[in-house]
Amino acid sequence: MIKRLLKNKGFVKLMLAQMISSIGDWLSLVAVVTLAGLKWNASPLEVSMLFLCLAAPMALFGPISGIAADRFNRKTLMVLSDMFRAGLILLLANAHTIWIVYICLFAIGSFSSVFIPAKNGQLKQIVSDHEMKSAMSISSIIDSCTKVLGPLLSGIFVAAFGTKPVFYIDSLTFVISAILLLLLPTTVRSPLGKNHVEKNIKTSFRTDFSIGFSYMKTNKFLFIGMVFLGTSLLLIQLADSQLIVLIRELPDASPDLFGYLVTGSGIGMFFSGLLLTKKTDYSSLPLMIIGFLGLGASFGSMALFTFLNTHLSIVWMPILGFLAGFSTNLIFVPYYASVQIETPVYMTGRVFGVIHSIATTATILGPLLGGWLSTVFGVLPAFIISSSLLILLAFTGILTKSKIEK
Repeated sequence: MIKRLLKNKGFVKLMLAQMISSIGDWLSLVAVVTLAGLKWNASPLEVSMLFLCLAAPMALFGPISGIAADRFNRKTLMVLSDMFRAGLILLLANAHTIWIVYICLFAIGSFSSVFIPAKNGQLKQIVSDHEMKSAMSISSIIDSCTKVLGPLLSGIFVAAFGTKPVFYIDSLTFVISAILLLLLPTTVRSPLGKNHVEKNIKTSFRTDFSIGFSYMKTNKFLFIGMVFLGTSLLLIQLADSQLIVLIRELPDASPDLFGYLVTGSGIGMFFSGLLLTKKTDYSSLPLMIIGFLGLGASFGSMALFTFLNTHLSIVWMPILGFLAGFSTNLIFVPYYASVQIETPVYMTGRVFGVIHSIATTATILGPLLGGWLSTVFGVLPAFIISSSLLILLAFTGILTKSKIEK
C-alpha cells in the first residue's frame, strides 16, 4: 500500500510541500520561544501568549476557512497561504519587541487556518479511502521527522549565524512549498458526492458550518472523539506551553535543553507514526486511550523529577519527550484518519473546520490556563494537574468505550 502511495505524484508533492514548510516552522518557532523564554526572560503568561497568537486564528477563522476550502480551489488557497506567510516571516525576522512578535504570529496563524482544511480536503481528493490510514501515518512521520530536524538545524544556525538567518530560511521554505503545490496534478476524485444536494445551492457560511456540525453529530465516534481530542489538547497545551518555564526550574538546565526535548518528542512521533503505517487494521479509540495515559505519565514524571532536583536533565527530559511524542500520535493519527475515511469529499473542509475550531479553542485556553496556574501556584502544580486530568480522561474513555463503539 505504501508503494502504491509513493507512486501517486499528487500525494508525493503534497507531502514534500508539507515537509519543507514544517521544517521552516520549527526553525522559527524554536528560535522565537528560546529568544523570548531565555534571552528576554519572558514571564509564564508572555510565553503562553506566543502559542496563543498562533492558535487563536484557527479558533476564530477555522469554520470560515473550512467552508472556503469546500467552496474555492484548494490548491490556490494553499499557495496564497504559503506566499503570505513567507512575507510575514520576513517581518518577524526584524521584530525587536515581543508585541511585534505577537502580531506577526497572529497573522501567520490566520493564514495557517486557511492552509490546514484546504490541505486535508486536497488529500481526500488525491488518496483513496482504503489508503487513507497509511497516508495519514506518512503525514505524521513527516511531521515527526521535521520536529526532530527543525530544532537541530535551528540550534546550529542560531549558534553559527544568529536568529535572523533562521527566519529568512523559514520564509524560503514557504516559497518552495508554494512552488511544489503549483505542480500538483488535476485532482483524481471529484469534490462532490453523488448525492450532493447542495451542488447548485448558494448557502451562507453560517448554514455551511451548521451542516458540518450536524454531520459530526450523526457519527457518535467522530463527535465524542472530537470532545476527547479537544479536552486532551487543552491539557497538553496547559503543560506544553510552560515547558520553558519548567526548564528554568532545573538546577543544571542547558540552554539547548528545550531543543533536545522537542527533538525527543519528534523521535517518539516518528516511531509511533511508523508503527501506525505498518499496522492499519487498528481500532482508533483504544489507541487514543493509551495516548492519554502515556502523556499523563510523561508530564507527571517531568514534574516529579524537577521537584526532586534530579540531575542529568539532558538525558531524562528528552526521554520523557519521546514518550509524550509517541503518545500524542496515538491520539491524533487514528482520529484524523477516521475523520478522513468517514467524511464525504465535498464535506471535508466543513468537518475539519469544525474540528480544528474546537481543537484550537482548546489550544487557546490551555496556554492561558497554564500561564495562570504557573503564575499563581507554580509550574509544578500546573504539570501535576495536567498529568492527573489526562489519566482521568483515559479512564473515562475506558468506561465509555463499549457505548461509543456501538
